[in-house]
Amino acid sequence: MKGMLTVLGLSLVGGFLFSLLNIPIPWMLGPIFVIIIAQFLYKGTLLWSANLRDFGLVILGVAIGEQFNLSLFSGIGMLLLYMLLLNIILIASSVVLAFALSKWSKLSLKSMILGTIPGGLGQIIIFAEEEKNVNLTAITYFHIVRLILVVVVIPFIVSGHMISKSTAHIPVTFSLVFLILLAWGCSYVAQRLKMPIAYFLAPILLIIALQLTSFDLAPLPSPIMNGAQLLIGAHIGLLLKPHMIKLPYRYLVAGILSALGLIALTFGSSYIVSYFLDYSFATSFLSTAPGGIDQMGLLADAIGADVSIVSIFQVFRLLFIFLIVMPAIQFFYNFAAKKRERKLLEELDQKQEVAVKC
Repeated sequence: MKGMLTVLGLSLVGGFLFSLLNIPIPWMLGPIFVIIIAQFLYKGTLLWSANLRDFGLVILGVAIGEQFNLSLFSGIGMLLLYMLLLNIILIASSVVLAFALSKWSKLSLKSMILGTIPGGLGQIIIFAEEEKNVNLTAITYFHIVRLILVVVVIPFIVSGHMISKSTAHIPVTFSLVFLILLAWGCSYVAQRLKMPIAYFLAPILLIIALQLTSFDLAPLPSPIMNGAQLLIGAHIGLLLKPHMIKLPYRYLVAGILSALGLIALTFGSSYIVSYFLDYSFATSFLSTAPGGIDQMGLLADAIGADVSIVSIFQVFRLLFIFLIVMPAIQFFYNFAAKKRERKLLEELDQKQEVAVKC
């Protein structure tokens, strides 16, 4: 409890300072910065419950569901084509980047590919744990550095494209509290049913279903959204552990270069989205950015980008990676391993034949 209260206090200080400095999404970036620094200076225990992070995701899911544009589904065919092409380009470029960084850093290509592909942190780590001959610590470091750099760098890139939002006072009503609790309950059930990123997707689907029944939904008050930022930011700030900087310096630098390379790549691809689909730069960039669905959705909501488009693009990429890319990687390396096995057996048989003849 002491560790969690310490993190909460640090998060409040960070959010307040960043809001005074008018930094984008201050209640997420503030906790991230302050807690990362505290990790290296504070000798006590710093803890944060995963349930609190999940509750922040539920609030974010409700907010995005309320703003979801249902008319998108009418032209989903062409949108799926663009998303497919963009993801093929992104994954192919990620593999090329991983190959180059693997040669320089001396980290195995398999570990580098798993560290560079912009999938969800939790899902990638679970996949990597089941694989052989990978450096799990380096893979974890790569994804954490990418996540932190994305949520730190991208807000400043898109802040100039911020759309002012209404600051009218919105009261916290009993029906709103009930809606959030209902979303939490649905998310819990979805999690037990193994839905991916359940605490984010389930609330979105719930709110969309309520919209179809013409259910009257009020927007979430700013204090609640700020609270969601804090709950998610505190979790991200605790991801980067001091022991990770004990990795070889080439791994440390490669992780940063990988993250910056992906940001630069998606920055360029966002112009393709903006040109062909006529979206704003902020919406296009957040749709293609290599961040988590929750962070990009939160940022889209904060700056007034189209959260529907951003969410659809990010969810599609996650599904594309875990339904197509990861199985393809697993198949390739299993096939290569069996091929090496057969070759070794053939060489062994040849040596035995030579020995018998002698």
